[in-house]
Amino acid sequence: MLTRKQHELLLFIHDHLRQNGVSPSFDEMKDALGLRSKSGIHRLITGLEERGFIRRLPHRARALEVLKLPETVGSAPPPPPAPDQSGFSPSVIKGEFGQRVTEVEPGPESVSLPLYGKIAAGTPIEALRDQSNMIDVPGGMLGRGDYYALEVAGDSMIDVGIMDGDTVIIERGETAENGTIVVALVDDEEVTLKRIRRKGNSVALEAANTDYETRIFGPDRVQVQGKLAGLLRQY
Repeated sequence: MLTRKQHELLLFIHDHLRQNGVSPSFDEMKDALGLRSKSGIHRLITGLEERGFIRRLPHRARALEVLKLPETVGSAPPPPPAPDQSGFSPSVIKGEFGQRVTEVEPGPESVSLPLYGKIAAGTPIEALRDQSNMIDVPGGMLGRGDYYALEVAGDSMIDVGIMDGDTVIIERGETAENGTIVVALVDDEEVTLKRIRRKGNSVALEAANTDYETRIFGPDRVQVQGKLAGLLRQY
């Protein structure tokens, strides 16, 4: 059984191939389905491919082939989940950074998270709390909890695969085990992405790049604002 978005995308690809002879671009698919980014399209295509409805043709750009259509192709796609009594969709609750963030439950569809701005993975900088930007994240990479996204600026975490320009998905929380990569608030004004370790009354924020030194703070100077839950990268 296909989700509503998978059903819509499959029919759009089929109609586009029939009318134009080539499959639609990712931008065309994104616009047709009303998604904010192409990450949701990538996940929908993967889902359709895994279910045997389409296949990607190798060594060709924009090459998708429709192998079959749903038996109910002439009928309406499955309805979206009904909103709860508060008026929100049951999978998304919008909120403000630092107070309320998007609450996510696992699912196959993409979920829009608030993208608040840049976080330093080198020298700490103040996090930008721009609430106007959103980013689509595959629902399957999230568990139950509160999440938000931040852009990475700097190269101090490259040895664990976090690069300048990446987008990190953060699960909101105020505690983290030793060795966890966290968003840390330093002296109530600077925010950085580092691995945290505690020993006695000291808190260490460790980089994952030998060009950067580990920074040591007193216990009252560092507050955990969330821990790393995922990463998105555009090529």
